[in-house]
Amino acid sequence: METPRYAVNCSIMMKDRPPEQRLAAVREAGFEAVEFWWPFAESTPPEHEVEGFVDTVRASGLSLVGLNLYAGDMPGGDRGVVSWPDHADELRAHTAVVRRIAEALGCRSFNALYGNRRADVPDAEQDAAAVLALGAVAGELAKIGGTVLIEPVSGAPDYPLLTADDAVAVIDRVGDETGADNLGLLLDVYHLAVNGDDVPAVLARHRDRVSHVQVADAPGRGAPGTGALPLRDWVLDLTAGGYDGWTALEHAGEGPGPLAWARSSDLPGLPGARTA
Repeated sequence: METPRYAVNCSIMMKDRPPEQRLAAVREAGFEAVEFWWPFAESTPPEHEVEGFVDTVRASGLSLVGLNLYAGDMPGGDRGVVSWPDHADELRAHTAVVRRIAEALGCRSFNALYGNRRADVPDAEQDAAAVLALGAVAGELAKIGGTVLIEPVSGAPDYPLLTADDAVAVIDRVGDETGADNLGLLLDVYHLAVNGDDVPAVLARHRDRVSHVQVADAPGRGAPGTGALPLRDWVLDLTAGGYDGWTALEHAGEGPGPLAWARSSDLPGLPGARTA
């Protein structure tokens, strides 16, 4: 059985530090990979900002293994723009920036948040726009071997993808209507559990659709061990079933030692942990 591979999400964690300090803390804790939400305020930031991000990650010596596409005003409640018809041109320009970052840093997994429902556009029109947009994004990123990830999300009342079945239905529709075959399920067990999805049943039903995994404990979205979720069981189930991709630690954490929990965790394969 393969040993799980862990990455650290550097957008939700250590928000009180600049990116280079977050990356240094990840490396000091023994991890080798990171992921980020879209790290800019704009979908197509100035070139110097893009170069600065690439240089910062490259200088850390860590691998970038996951990157979110632009998701709108996340602090304001937005959760993606792919289903918003009036953002199609912006998304095309944005994808070119994503590709430049990916080629520079070797990232090949890209989370495309679907978008909250809008009252001014019929749901069917939003879904049709998402299919076209995801097909176009997937087609562009397929040129570099990229996978576009579709994620169920909790805590956003207007976000329509709540379960793994919802996400897989989108993946299948995009494939059927555009021919894109490089979309996969982002299995965030925190979001699924909070939304009431049955994670073991999801693994049994959609194991072969999982392209990326994220974990946090519930309630609270804290580090593993702070809540009640059987994260060890789920990680072992994934690994035993053949999953060999990255498992990202996407939990909240501030203060001087946000990754100190890993040294005493029972999650298999964590660097420096008591269990292998």
